[in-house]
Amino acid sequence: MIPINIPKIGEEEIQAVVRVMRSGMLTSGLGAGPKVSEFEKNYSLFAGVKHAIAVNTGTAALHAAIMAAGIKAGDEVILPSFTFVATAEAVVLAGGKPVFADIDPETYTLSPKAIQKAVTKKTKAIVPVDLYGLPADIKPIRQIAAKQGLAIIEDCAQSHGATCEGKPAGALSDLACWSLYAAKNIGTGEGGVVTTDNDDLAEKVRMVRTHGEKVKYSSLMLGTNYRMTEIQAAIGIVQLKKLPEFFEKRTKNANRLTKNLEKSDKLKLPPKLENCKPSWYLYTVRIINATAKTRNNIIEQMHQKGIGAEAYYPTPVHQMPYYKENFGKFNLPETEKAASQVLSLPIHPGVNEEQIDLIAKSLLQLI
Repeated sequence: MIPINIPKIGEEEIQAVVRVMRSGMLTSGLGAGPKVSEFEKNYSLFAGVKHAIAVNTGTAALHAAIMAAGIKAGDEVILPSFTFVATAEAVVLAGGKPVFADIDPETYTLSPKAIQKAVTKKTKAIVPVDLYGLPADIKPIRQIAAKQGLAIIEDCAQSHGATCEGKPAGALSDLACWSLYAAKNIGTGEGGVVTTDNDDLAEKVRMVRTHGEKVKYSSLMLGTNYRMTEIQAAIGIVQLKKLPEFFEKRTKNANRLTKNLEKSDKLKLPPKLENCKPSWYLYTVRIINATAKTRNNIIEQMHQKGIGAEAYYPTPVHQMPYYKENFGKFNLPETEKAASQVLSLPIHPGVNEEQIDLIAKSLLQLI
C-alpha cells in the first residue's frame, strides 16, 4: 500500500533522541528546556515572526492560542466546518461558541463573504484553516477583522512551507497554530507550535502552556499542561532542517500528478494561485458531479490497487452529532458538496515517480 502520508525519519532523528535520553533532561517545569528553546528559536525564523511557543500537540496549540486571545463563555468564533474537528474543539474547550461559515469552492478555505455574513456583536475571533496546505485568503479576512476588532487565529496545521503574499503561512495573522503530528510535512510524533509577532499574546500562550505560570507554583491565569518534551523538540530541530528537501519533493510529485491528471474533464484539480504557494500536505481532487457513494467506491477501489487515497473530510464538523446537537443547524452548501466529492492522493516524499504515474493511471481508469 502507498500510504496517504508517512513520517520520514532518518538516523539523524534517532541520534538526536538518544542524545537527549543520555542527557537525563527530558522536560522542563516551565516548558523551556534547552532543546525546546532551540527548536522555538529555529521555528520563529522559519515562520517569519518574533515568537514560537512549542506545545505537545496541534490541538493544544489551537486551544492555547484561543485562550490567549481571551475567548470566553458566550463569545462567538467564526471558522469553517470543512476541517479536522480539532479546530472547532479548541473553541468549545475555551468556552466559546463555534459559528460555522461556508468555504470558497475553488480553494476549500473559509470564504471572506461567508465570514462577513456570520459576524455578530458577539463575534470575537476568526479561525481560517489552511486546508490541504493552501493558505487561507488572509488579506480580505484581515480587512474584516480590522473593521470589526476581531482576532485572527490561523490554523496552519497543514501548511508548513507554504507562502502567501510573499510571507510564510500564518505570518499575517495575530496567532498561527501548527501541528507536528507524525503524518504532517514535518513531525515530532505528536507536537505543535503557536507563532505570533505579538509580545503580549506570546506571553499568554507560554503561561497557558504551563498552568498559567511565569514562575513555578504561582498561576497568574488559567492554564494547563501543554509542554513539549525535550525528545519531541530534538526531533523537531532535525525535521525543520529537512523541510526544504521534503517541500521540494512534494512539489515535484504534485506537478507530475497534475500533468498526468489534467487531461481529464471529470476532475477538478488543486487551484493555481498567483499570490500563494501551497505546502502540498495533501493533493486533493474533486470528482465533478459525483455523489458521496461514487467517491467512496472509487476510494475503496484505489485501496484494492494498493493506493492509500482518502477523503478529507467526509463529515463536516457541523454535521457531527455533538456539534449538531449543541450548536444548531448551519446552511453550508459548498462545504457539504465538497465533502461528498473530494479525495486526496499520496504525494509525500516517500512516493517515487513510478508510483505517481500509477496513482494517476489508476484514478483515470476508475473515473
